[in-house]
Amino acid sequence: MPGRQELPSTLERSAKEAQRTWIKAHDSAVEQYGEGERAHRVAFGALKHTHEKVGDHWERKEGGRKAPSDPRSARPRQQGGRSGEGVDERASKEHLYDLAKRLGVEGRSRMSKAELLDAVRRENRSRTRSSQPSSRSSARSSSASR
Repeated sequence: MPGRQELPSTLERSAKEAQRTWIKAHDSAVEQYGEGERAHRVAFGALKHTHEKVGDHWERKEGGRKAPSDPRSARPRQQGGRSGEGVDERASKEHLYDLAKRLGVEGRSRMSKAELLDAVRRENRSRTRSSQPSSRSSARSSSASR
């Protein structure tokens, strides 16, 4: 199925550039590996090199930087690693603070960089869940929160 029809809800609320990145990577992965979860993982991996998740949508990384955002995006599939859930772990503390401020995270001024990362991830999950129409299937919801 073409990527446009499989577009996760978080990307439906994102800029066209983020949508194009995901669709192009997804469609290429479908040609290589076939339809399914692997195509979605490849598409999100490509997206995470240029974009980060902010609340319930994706935005271009700080300063237009292009690099893996977390250990899982930086490694081949077989090596695994922890996912940053779309939050750019290489972003500056100042950038993470600004994101936390935009997302309304309380207590952010006393947080370390690691705590800001966790707080932004939690708020992203919360906003993604609250933006999900209840009629979507759980499979689509879980892939959209990546």
